[in-house]
Amino acid sequence: MTKKLIIIGAGIAGLSTGCYARMNGYEAVIFELHNKPGGVCTSWHRKEFTFDYCIHNLAGTGNVGVKQVWQDLNALKADEIINHDTFVRVEDSKGNALNIYTDLEKLEKHLKELAPEDSKLIEDYLKAGSSLRGADFFSMNMGGLGDKLKIAPRAYTMIKWGGTTLEEYAGKFQNEFLQKAFPHIQYNINGSDMPMFPHLLFLAGFKAGDLGWPKYGSLEFSKRIEKHFLELGGEIHYRTPVEKIMVEDDRAVGVILADGSMDQADVVISAADGHSTIYEMLEGKYTNKFIDSYYDSYEEEQAFGLQIYLGLDRDLSEESHALVLLLDEPLKLELRERDSLYLELFDSSTGLAPEGKSVIKVVTEGNYGYWKELRSDMEKYSHEKEQIYLKVLEVLDARFPGIKKQVETFDVTTPVTVERFTHNFHGWQPWPAKEGGMKIMFRGFTKTLPGLKNFYMVGQWAGAMIGISNAALTGRNLIKELCKKDGKKFQQNKS
Repeated sequence: MTKKLIIIGAGIAGLSTGCYARMNGYEAVIFELHNKPGGVCTSWHRKEFTFDYCIHNLAGTGNVGVKQVWQDLNALKADEIINHDTFVRVEDSKGNALNIYTDLEKLEKHLKELAPEDSKLIEDYLKAGSSLRGADFFSMNMGGLGDKLKIAPRAYTMIKWGGTTLEEYAGKFQNEFLQKAFPHIQYNINGSDMPMFPHLLFLAGFKAGDLGWPKYGSLEFSKRIEKHFLELGGEIHYRTPVEKIMVEDDRAVGVILADGSMDQADVVISAADGHSTIYEMLEGKYTNKFIDSYYDSYEEEQAFGLQIYLGLDRDLSEESHALVLLLDEPLKLELRERDSLYLELFDSSTGLAPEGKSVIKVVTEGNYGYWKELRSDMEKYSHEKEQIYLKVLEVLDARFPGIKKQVETFDVTTPVTVERFTHNFHGWQPWPAKEGGMKIMFRGFTKTLPGLKNFYMVGQWAGAMIGISNAALTGRNLIKELCKKDGKKFQQNKS
């Protein structure tokens, strides 16, 4: 008898779980509260422009292990991968610029020309990044113990560089501009919070020809996986939120939908928000101190929480695709001042803008409590979003003179926007656990819940780790685990 799997959520993790389930002969039904796939891996249209929310650099676009997953899911087209020459360019108003090139030899030459007095530090930094290439960290959870053992020789590097932040390393440079610019190189996440090690993994990825960007953006990427799932015989119900997970004798047996109807299954899998799953759908009955402490440890402010989009009648194809602007005068957004802004630029070659036009996406931290309170009055909420757009526009006009007259449309998203469309807790993506980080990296966080049978979690919340490839891998690995449990040979790459 064919086992039936109910999957909650049609984000990347849910779609991946569904595809691998169908490849291996399981019946798979997905219930999704939104009207389209992808979850936070999404885009939307404003006039002629596409505003893309999610993907920055995608692991698996190059010749690395996790590429197999995207092949299995029919997620990518080889001729539609964009590999940027520059990961990010950091500029100040005086004409100084730091370019983090994806060609590490070119990067070394640039850094030494910029700061010859710091040659030794530069060499150490690039040597560390290059040394991680063979470990293929983004793919380490694809296989068994053998893949994880590849990481062992890099343990010293992990410890050494994991304990040093971008800001701390920047303080070692003699060059004043490098001291100022270097802490901003990883998506402009606060350099005092960002360890060097994740950034070095990006250098290793670039060295391997990985971490490209899929043309047409996040929603089209999600739709390709959705299409494959449906072609495999999967079933998706949109605008069908799950209210509760049905449990009998500590065994998940199905779901109760928001309209009161029920559907039964042999296995229930949540690819939804972790907090909603554990404390609402399961009423907090299957948890422990470790899980509770994680969800109690959130902060009001999170990276990528506030995003401002502009559709422009302007060709920006000659610009770097990612810019950090270091500001002479602090810019006050929400409740605090910002000393810099992170920009992503999309010209017509990305598929997000018409010929001769472009999109600018400005990404910065967002404070959930600030926006949640404002949204109790929609007029104030909308007014504040417009004011933030206007403040950002002033900064952009200094860097791109004349841009004010070239804006054809704009949009602003907040943590409350994400919460409304995805039901993610406080609109957040998972945050690093304050304890047990190494254990979570190798074993996951809440792939199962204490005392509950026939229930699993997949996705970023199940691993307490961010990343689209991580989300897809959790779905693949769960089905592989179920196949082993059911005495099946795990199958993949069926079309």
